[in-house]
Amino acid sequence: MDSEHPSLETLQDIKRMMERSSRFISLSGLSGVSAGFVALAGAWVAHSWLVNPAGTGEGPDAGGGGDFLALKWKFILLAGAVLCLALASSLYFTWSKARRNKLPVWDHTSRKLLVNLAIPLMAGGLFISGLLYHNNWHFVAPSCLIFYGLSLVNASKYTLSDIRYIGMLDILLGGVNMYFTGYSLQFWALGFGVLHIVYGLIMWWKYDYRGAGQ
Repeated sequence: MDSEHPSLETLQDIKRMMERSSRFISLSGLSGVSAGFVALAGAWVAHSWLVNPAGTGEGPDAGGGGDFLALKWKFILLAGAVLCLALASSLYFTWSKARRNKLPVWDHTSRKLLVNLAIPLMAGGLFISGLLYHNNWHFVAPSCLIFYGLSLVNASKYTLSDIRYIGMLDILLGGVNMYFTGYSLQFWALGFGVLHIVYGLIMWWKYDYRGAGQ
């Protein structure tokens, strides 16, 4: 009888093999936590520049156009640095989890994940570049949240499904931020910082900590 019907353990092994072949499951919850803390650190630096740009004690709209233009370029460089640090920390924790579970980091599934993640991000990058070119800064932060959320939703079918929910929340935050552009830094910190930390801890508990004990 046992030889004719697979055991529950065998069915679970088959399910895990199918998930590994169709989804990138090495994404670590600590990747989200680290990216969230990097985003919060970047938001703190940006806030300090807004309060006291160039050490003058004046707000960003109080000084001359040249000073404000220099401050804008500092924001762009800061955003690039935050992105690089967040990606580096995320890749490190993902690589560590994959090595611990003896799974490949780069295969056909991770390539599909990267492509589906990159398409909305590239579209968002072009759109935001147009906003910057026309000196329209009010919608940069909400556009970042919306396009990033779209990229997570689009890529969620190739990795942990929980990613879809943080993507939807980022889209919602970006949409609300469109009507309250004066609080863009706060929305940015909430979407890229707090949400990443909260969902990262949930994913770590659900897939890394509890999953390791099963």
